[in-house]
Amino acid sequence: MRHVGAIAGRELRSLFVSPVAYVVLTLFAVIAGFLFFTSVLAFDAQIVEVQQLQLFDYLSRINLNDHLLGPFYSVIWVVMLFLIPGVTMGLFANEKAQGTQELLFTSPITVWELVIGKYLAAAIFVALLIGIVALYTGVLFLYGDPEPWKTAAGLLGLLLVGLSYAAIGAFASSVTRNQLIAFFLALVLLFILWLLSIVADLGAAGGALGSESPASSLMRWLSSADRFEQLVKGLVDTRDLAYFAFLVAAFLVLAKTSVESARWR
Repeated sequence: MRHVGAIAGRELRSLFVSPVAYVVLTLFAVIAGFLFFTSVLAFDAQIVEVQQLQLFDYLSRINLNDHLLGPFYSVIWVVMLFLIPGVTMGLFANEKAQGTQELLFTSPITVWELVIGKYLAAAIFVALLIGIVALYTGVLFLYGDPEPWKTAAGLLGLLLVGLSYAAIGAFASSVTRNQLIAFFLALVLLFILWLLSIVADLGAAGGALGSESPASSLMRWLSSADRFEQLVKGLVDTRDLAYFAFLVAAFLVLAKTSVESARWR
């Protein structure tokens, strides 16, 4: 694994040489800033409305984490669903299109080193995106009192979701030489992952009262939505952490298999 760092560095340099990285970072910062600003305004409006209605018992239960950061993080989660495939679409597809993948195959670099190195570059970029969200979140600590543990768990949830999105995007990029196809394939896979919990809820609603079919249970287990929501609530469960680790590992293995099969074609 001694070549992983060099591959990750090379991938990051190529990412920041192109306008893609700057466009994604700028777009994300602007969107996140707008969403944060509107979330703060909505929170303030809710406080004013509750005070006017003199619902003081409800007012005592309103807090920054559940009524501001929670909704903010949930929308950021969806924004990342669209932006991260734009970052990962060229990880392998670009090498195939330029014909440089064959050169890598003749080098002493192993397929695992190639896959992990490229994924590491994407993971670092995801961490930059979460860093932007953390900066906006930090503003609340200057003017309010959000719960540090819940806030950290929510940011951890965003990071884990972003890392799993990057792994799925890496796999999508490994199966084609067309970056646009890689982008839309990743988008479709992420949408399926997102919709699983909704389909599971519909299945449970259509079944017997208080029961859930095995298919609905499986879809709920595969979905990342419920697990992310638990983290946003400050509930850090090792099963959820293991799920995201499994998701990343599974799609990196698929990416490795895809790259390896291209090596022998």
